Amino acid sequence: MFKKFLIAFLISMVPLIELRGAVPYALAIGLPILPAYIICIIGNMLPVPFIFFFARKVLEWGTDKPLIGKFFTFCLKKGEAGGEKLQKTAGRGLYVALFLFVGIPLPGTGAWTGTLAASILDMDFKKSVVAVMAGVVLAGIIMGIASAGVLALIF
Repeated sequence: MFKKFLIAFLISMVPLIELRGAVPYALAIGLPILPAYIICIIGNMLPVPFIFFFARKVLEWGTDKPLIGKFFTFCLKKGEAGGEKLQKTAGRGLYVALFLFVGIPLPGTGAWTGTLAASILDMDFKKSVVAVMAGVVLAGIIMGIASAGVLALIF
């Protein structure tokens, strides 16, 4: 049983898959929903501080490197331009927008992407983590309900 929980935990840490893939996996292999859900949330949130504090620094570091410089510069400029536009549009609702971005389980959204955006926008760490955590919880609920419904149809 521990091995199954560990695999779900590790899957939830993988970029792009994250909790959106880990919760359905955990339910499909027969793990109890509440413990699996909690383990997947913890696994999905574990990389968040590292992404927040180091992603921008890595991108800035790589801007003058021969092979990756252009791409890293593009990522920084695109992130900053998008962030400014989002800040003007969302105004005071920037953290709500971050919560919804992370919470609606669509491809390319999630804790990794949301935290990277918050880092590039120089958003407040604590408020960003709360918004991302709430988004992860929402995404987990949506995926749990969707997965349980699909499993009920199959079995």
